[in-house]
Amino acid sequence: MKPVVLVLALATTACGAENTPGTSASAEAIPEPAEPASAELCTDMGPQTPRDIGSALGLNTEAFPLAPPASEMNLCNIHTHTNAEHKGPGFSLFVSDADDGGFACNETPDLSEAELAPAPGAYQGVKPGDTIEVHWVHTSCDATPGEGLGACVPEACSDPLLRVEAQAFLVVNDPEAADFTTMTYDGNGIDGLRQAKSIPSETGEPVLFRGSTTGPSYDQSNCSPARVTWNVRPQCAKLDINSLHRWAEQGNVFNETHSHGVRQLVTAAELLSPIE
Repeated sequence: MKPVVLVLALATTACGAENTPGTSASAEAIPEPAEPASAELCTDMGPQTPRDIGSALGLNTEAFPLAPPASEMNLCNIHTHTNAEHKGPGFSLFVSDADDGGFACNETPDLSEAELAPAPGAYQGVKPGDTIEVHWVHTSCDATPGEGLGACVPEACSDPLLRVEAQAFLVVNDPEAADFTTMTYDGNGIDGLRQAKSIPSETGEPVLFRGSTTGPSYDQSNCSPARVTWNVRPQCAKLDINSLHRWAEQGNVFNETHSHGVRQLVTAAELLSPIE
């Protein structure tokens, strides 16, 4: 992987795109998008993301070193996508194949009126009833947490190992739900490493695999060149939307004030790494 190419890819994609309003899962079944013909697949790239974490299928055997645990790396960025980019056992409701499509948590149709009550605020592109996928991005570089994934690859650091811890949340208007501000970064560190205050640990055994960066600028014909170790939790958790608003209102080093779009699911086995 050429360091310059990686820096450009990360700095421009930020694993996301412009602010797009969230789209809740429809009660009506929407067909899965068709896969491009094999000739159109970017098979010259390494393994891609997002994927169905319930399937171990993968024919892309390009290997690169797995990143160490997040606790041994520096947190460099936190951002969200509306809806989930990955498909998992707990978030398998297909929303659409648009930039604000992706997957929704299985409990979405069962939310109460109170949980769905409007809650406008500072964090844009998401509303009660939406699913978001949160990415805690880590790097082997001595990096300072900041805006976009360019923060994960500072100029003095080449060929870093990158790792993303991912969690899907069902956003609700409920102060009893999880508080996002307890999972963010405010200068905290452990053993000299910059770390999130917490990352969910009660939503199932995370699925570990090799992949890439995400965001709607990529698809199965236009792949990301980045090499990323992913650790995706299989179940959703409910998250209070008001805590997202507080995160934006208080200001954060990532300059995150809106939820990003999604890259559609990668389904071609030639673009997926086998899950061991």
